[in-house]
Amino acid sequence: MGQWFHDNITEPGKLPMLLALAAFVLTFLITRTVTRLIRAGRGPFRNITPGGLHIHHVVPGVILTVVGGFGAVGSGRHGWAAAVFAVVFGIGAGLVLDEFALIVHLDDVYWTEEGRRSVEVVVLATALALLVLGGFSPLGVDTLSADERQDRATLAVTLLLNLVLVFVAFLKGKPITALIGVLVPLVAIFAAVRLARPGSPWARRCYRNRHRARARARLRAYRHDRRWDGPRRRFQDLIAGAPDRLPSRTPPRPPGPRGD
Repeated sequence: MGQWFHDNITEPGKLPMLLALAAFVLTFLITRTVTRLIRAGRGPFRNITPGGLHIHHVVPGVILTVVGGFGAVGSGRHGWAAAVFAVVFGIGAGLVLDEFALIVHLDDVYWTEEGRRSVEVVVLATALALLVLGGFSPLGVDTLSADERQDRATLAVTLLLNLVLVFVAFLKGKPITALIGVLVPLVAIFAAVRLARPGSPWARRCYRNRHRARARARLRAYRHDRRWDGPRRRFQDLIAGAPDRLPSRTPPRPPGPRGD
């Protein structure tokens, strides 16, 4: 185990990344635990409100992220300084992304339905960091051989093709699979060739006069949401707590034959 850790983590310079990821996940879990205790009125924890102003934990999170990020850039991938700044960055990122929904909405939506976006972003960031630790390179460069990497034309075409697929996935309303597709090209291909999500820019532009495609896209989205909405909500409730007001869990009726 020690030799494997040295060969795959320490020697390639991935230890700061691993420490940042561990600090990030632990900070998020601890923060959610503390906020849930504050919400329930248990324990010694209270909101920080100097002078009546509620200081959200995104504020120290931004400071720690800036300090840790600049420190990590200047300290390289080896040594104790790189490890320390990686932990600082991970703590700051955990505090910031825990209130990602607040930044997006510019409102205190922490315990609302919109606040669930923070959990989704944290899970996505964790998955992307794990892929990087696993050796995946952006836009599939890791799939090229040494000779192909030396061939600038092959490298340029590969990067361009993968970038186009990722962009198409974004246009089809699939941002999560698009981001993962940056590291795993097969995911980008899968997202790009399948039907777009209803309401996405691709669907509005390309399905405008294609009633059958629009109906199929709506039906597929309905089936997908019906299958995964319940497990996703239960997972989010387990990690982050239930929002103040949960909407009805009954999914909408499936679209008609023409999808109109």
